[in-house]
Amino acid sequence: MVFVFGVILFALGITVSIALHEAGHMWTARATGMKVRRFFVGFGPKVFSFRRGETEYGLKAIPAGGFCDIAGMTAIDELAPDEIDRAMYRQKTWKRLVVMMGGIGMNFVLGFVLIFTLAVGWGLPNLNPPAGAMVGEMQCVPPTQNDDLTFPECSGPSPAFQAGIRQGDVIVSVNGTETPEFTDVVAATQPLSGTATFVVERDGAELTFPVQVQQVQRWVSDGTETGRRSATVGAVGVSMERFLPTQYNALAAVPASFAFTGDMFVETAHRLVQMPSKVADLWTSITGGERDAETPISVVGASVIGGQLVERSMWPVFVLLLASLNFFLGIFNLLPLLPLDGGHMAVTIYERIRNFFRNRRGLPNGGPVDYMKLMPVTYVVIVIGGAYMLLTLTADIVNPIQLF
Repeated sequence: MVFVFGVILFALGITVSIALHEAGHMWTARATGMKVRRFFVGFGPKVFSFRRGETEYGLKAIPAGGFCDIAGMTAIDELAPDEIDRAMYRQKTWKRLVVMMGGIGMNFVLGFVLIFTLAVGWGLPNLNPPAGAMVGEMQCVPPTQNDDLTFPECSGPSPAFQAGIRQGDVIVSVNGTETPEFTDVVAATQPLSGTATFVVERDGAELTFPVQVQQVQRWVSDGTETGRRSATVGAVGVSMERFLPTQYNALAAVPASFAFTGDMFVETAHRLVQMPSKVADLWTSITGGERDAETPISVVGASVIGGQLVERSMWPVFVLLLASLNFFLGIFNLLPLLPLDGGHMAVTIYERIRNFFRNRRGLPNGGPVDYMKLMPVTYVVIVIGGAYMLLTLTADIVNPIQLF
């Protein structure tokens, strides 16, 4: 039941994000004197609606989107007599751009609010930890491991600490074996006994330390999915640096949240650029291959992950995932492709630049762009985007990402 609650809660978060995106368009359109005919959350058959003023508000059966119908968004829209002067395409350039940015801005604001909540409530994680096998806590080495995978108490310094290795050092090799990740350090150390040579990087310099490897009992995988066996392995008493989240008070959280949001913008843009290259990985996961955790997810997949996070009380990750979704929606809508907001903005900017050069030549402003000529390109974008969404949804159903 907790999992189902988490799925519903995350789906509700997505719905609210979309509703606020459309509300951003509606509020800015009204503020700039345009007429908003309809504001609906969802698609498909209408569940209910009501009218307040000149706008009809309502909910549709499929809560996977929404729309804000502004009179005269393009010159091909049919207009009532009272809508002609308030038609969007007849307004000044800055007004049209403000309305198009209204929805995108709402996603960015909501994402920032979620990041601020995370900073104050739980702390902000480090999105850019140093690369490599960085040493964290250095504790004594228990000679045995309990059946429940916990360790009995012990005392004294670890062999690595006695040899001179310190927290923050990056282990680059063990007995000549390179260790780019901490898992490589474990794999290289476990077969050893006696004295081993550890090379670490500290303050830009490489240092070499002879470390006495202790023989201990540990539970290791026996090659099956859940099986394990007891084995004697080598250990030196180092653990991976975990970079725990940093918590802030309300005042300090403001600049920290802005900085964190900037890092998330960069990461989101990077993933957006990678999306076309993930088609092959998605297809592989559908046809029986392993699902790459770096592949895109649909609304369904995100909601399922949200349910898994709530089931394990991982609320900080839940909030971070919802914030990243809002940043993605905002940045994705900036793409200069119709029917996205960025496509309408590109048309508006084109008209302004064209009119500027026409006026320089003594000519009047040109007419609005003929959207009918842009329809073929728009349909191509819709078909490709729809196919990508269907591919992602199928992967989330057939071979979902397993975080745990």
